[in-house]
Amino acid sequence: MSLPTDHPTYLALDAWIDAHFDEEVRTLQALVQVPTDTPPGNNAPHAERTAELLTGMGLPVSRHPVPAADVQAYGLQSITNLIVRRAYGEGGPTVALNAHGDVVPPGEGWTHDPYGGEVVSDATGGQLYGRASAVSKSDFATYIYALRALEAVARPQRGAIELHFTYDEEFGGELGPGWLLAQGLTRPDLLIAAGFSYQVVTAHNGCLQLEVTLHGTASHAAYPETGVDALQAANRLLTALYAHNEVLRGRRSSVAGITHPYLNVGRIEGGSNTNVVPGKVVLKLDRRMIPEEDAAAVEAEVRALIEETIAACPGIRLEIKRLLLAHSLKPLPGHEKLVAPIQRHGEAVFGEPIPTSGTPLYTDVRLYGAQGIPAVIYGAGPRTVLESNAKRADEHLALADLKRATRVVARALHDLLQPD
Repeated sequence: MSLPTDHPTYLALDAWIDAHFDEEVRTLQALVQVPTDTPPGNNAPHAERTAELLTGMGLPVSRHPVPAADVQAYGLQSITNLIVRRAYGEGGPTVALNAHGDVVPPGEGWTHDPYGGEVVSDATGGQLYGRASAVSKSDFATYIYALRALEAVARPQRGAIELHFTYDEEFGGELGPGWLLAQGLTRPDLLIAAGFSYQVVTAHNGCLQLEVTLHGTASHAAYPETGVDALQAANRLLTALYAHNEVLRGRRSSVAGITHPYLNVGRIEGGSNTNVVPGKVVLKLDRRMIPEEDAAAVEAEVRALIEETIAACPGIRLEIKRLLLAHSLKPLPGHEKLVAPIQRHGEAVFGEPIPTSGTPLYTDVRLYGAQGIPAVIYGAGPRTVLESNAKRADEHLALADLKRATRVVARALHDLLQPD
């Protein structure tokens, strides 16, 4: 039977978090101050700093460096994944909490140091600025201090908690959670992954990324008839791809928060000079897949569209290379065990209902789902990605959300490890 949300145990957890909140903020600042731009993806130094902080808190941590050859073949420089494992007794589930430390480079337009961890006070409790302050170094702090609060106030008598801190979500997660799972280094029963505070995400889109290369024949612009213009073929292909979005808009998802599939061409490279007919053009495209779609069927459809379009372009040779295939996340049986306590305590702490929803993003949480591990996405952050400026200039986190999310996660962990 669930305890009332104002039970002294929960209030004691809240009080511990309040008393240690300045320390939690300093921990997050220390994590933001170590860059993890990916690319280039030299992320082992951040893992080492995180391990130092954990050890200083009395949380032994195991370091799991990914072999350098695998990392470099992936296009990155160094990855060390971390696991903190806390076992409490026989029986009960193992609940893992995962957050990723890698992040896109800061880019232009910042008015705060992207690696400063600067706190700007305001009437709501302040904002902490820096790259990854919201996504998702914030949840390194959320999960560490939720675990510490639980052990200090209401140490469980059964089950286990693991913290997974990984470093390649921006590249798909295969050398983060995917690698830890494939190596047999962890096999949790339930997973909570980094997210935002005002919703419990139970599903997300998949993503297919392709590199399409069109080979023509370069020639002098004064004699265009002697060449085969790859850029003209690319123009024809772009028209076909964007027209396909009209078809995709008619495929609606039944998952709240997810609308329809979409295809985006994110990068184009081609040509050698203004007076040369382009002999080669490379396009990189991103096809978002709703949870109801089959990934193999989607890839076949996109490839067929490209091949049929280019077949009508004489003299063009086509290459298609898959860059990424990230499956969608679908709710698995047992995920309600996670949803129920997060919603119950989220409403008590935030004073409003915390709905379940999907997200059009894709995450490395899908890799746990692929192993049959029920998972949800919940952590510290605003109502939308845009509010936090995640992946844009002046990314920031409201400290009030950090404190309240830490309370919710600590309370939920307490409930998950209680006897049935």
